[in-house]
Amino acid sequence: MFHTLDFVMPSHLERRYGTQRSHFITCSCYRRAPLLSHDRIKQTFLTVLEETRQKYQFCVYGYVIMPEHFHLLIGEPETGNPGTVMQVLKQRVSHQGLKLLHPTKPKFWETRFYDFNVWSHAKKIGKLRYMHRNPVKRGLVARPEDWPWSSFRHYAMGEIGPVEIESEWTALRRERDVHVLQLP
Repeated sequence: MFHTLDFVMPSHLERRYGTQRSHFITCSCYRRAPLLSHDRIKQTFLTVLEETRQKYQFCVYGYVIMPEHFHLLIGEPETGNPGTVMQVLKQRVSHQGLKLLHPTKPKFWETRFYDFNVWSHAKKIGKLRYMHRNPVKRGLVARPEDWPWSSFRHYAMGEIGPVEIESEWTALRRERDVHVLQLP
């Protein structure tokens, strides 16, 4: 029986890198096990994501961590490509995650990940809405702002979280910081 919660990875993925477009990425835990359900693992994921963002110099436009998968909306990295970023992110999270909570499990992630090239601003907004509504649709919370494991609160309230989100809020903060530095 196929459930709306099931996500089937396509057998043939066409990934286009070097386009300077955004990438909507989905990755599932091994056999859809809820390996991301523990807060410590989710916090580890966010810490590793931010460290990876800094190392490979890419923009994160949005994210959501669900119990058995995650979604990211990212820009092209300055160093490497989205495949490299995903490899590093998945390896580091699985190493720390298996050590923290699941030392007997042989695998943490499914081998592949889904990468959708986002070619328009409207599609980017649609992907952000989709990921931010995911916890509500799944019945995990009543409102998107109640789920602390997404970038929704950044967009709704300008909240600074563990991962730097590239948005109008971030641009305004940078502009303000430059003006403060230029004061006599």
